Amino acid sequence: KTKGLEALIHSLIGVIYACWNRPDVLHIHAIGPAIVTPIARLFGLRVVVTHHGPDYAREKWGLFARWVLHTGEKFGMRFSNQRIVISRVIGQMIQSTYGCDSVLIPNGVVVQEMPVSTGALERFSVKPGRYILNVSRFVPEKRHLDLMQAFAEARLPGWKLLLVGSLNQPDDYTRAVQAAADKTTDVILTGFQSGLALQELYAHAGIFVLPSSHEGLPIALLEALSYGLPVLASDIPANLEIGLPTEQYFQLGDIAMLARQLRVYAAKEEDPLARERWRNWVQERYDWKEIASQTLAVYSKAMN
Repeated sequence: KTKGLEALIHSLIGVIYACWNRPDVLHIHAIGPAIVTPIARLFGLRVVVTHHGPDYAREKWGLFARWVLHTGEKFGMRFSNQRIVISRVIGQMIQSTYGCDSVLIPNGVVVQEMPVSTGALERFSVKPGRYILNVSRFVPEKRHLDLMQAFAEARLPGWKLLLVGSLNQPDDYTRAVQAAADKTTDVILTGFQSGLALQELYAHAGIFVLPSSHEGLPIALLEALSYGLPVLASDIPANLEIGLPTEQYFQLGDIAMLARQLRVYAAKEEDPLARERWRNWVQERYDWKEIASQTLAVYSKAMN
């Protein structure tokens, strides 16, 4: 388990396994593992690569890691039999950079039953409809500190900010977030949550916020919409592609603008009909059965 090498080693082992078992199609996800695409093609495998986003744009990578990711993107796009992208933005980027066509197939989301239980809320001492929720990995591009500062500036009496995500691997960024959270009782770091607890936190939140500077297709944002939550998101291309109303976007890094929007949305009364409309909207556009059918069609093309 060595940072920077583990994914490459797993990808190589995966190709060796596929060469031995001869599947109809080898499907590689993300541009890092896609660096092994030429090896798979050399051994006669049909390869589909899904581009989940330009990972080299993430702030955590150094020069060598960025070079590896750029190379993986180039090899994956140029040597694969078929290419899938999860957003139009990514499709346009690889068309302009590599002259490659691709098929747009977004990630899906499962629209869950709305839980009525509140066990997770009781554990974190928050009230239904009176907390702002963020669910994400603790990495710099998720911009937790922006959200924490905007929440402080918004001054919302009785509201809490819940940041959901694992803190098991502390680094400079997670320590900075922890230090900022320690200064107030209104910001709660819940740690990793899943299952019913995560469903409860989504279902009973008042607002969901995604202030990221980098996304491929923001699954957490789709999950929030699948619970009908009012959402606010930074105006990066991946978030804009979701197609929210203009007033639900804020300029990336604009703390004052986000604080104003938090005040506006915190003052609104809950609208059950609007929440149900958003749930239906997500179900129609990000249905896994339709996504599976579209993916199978790409496999068929790759085999021809």
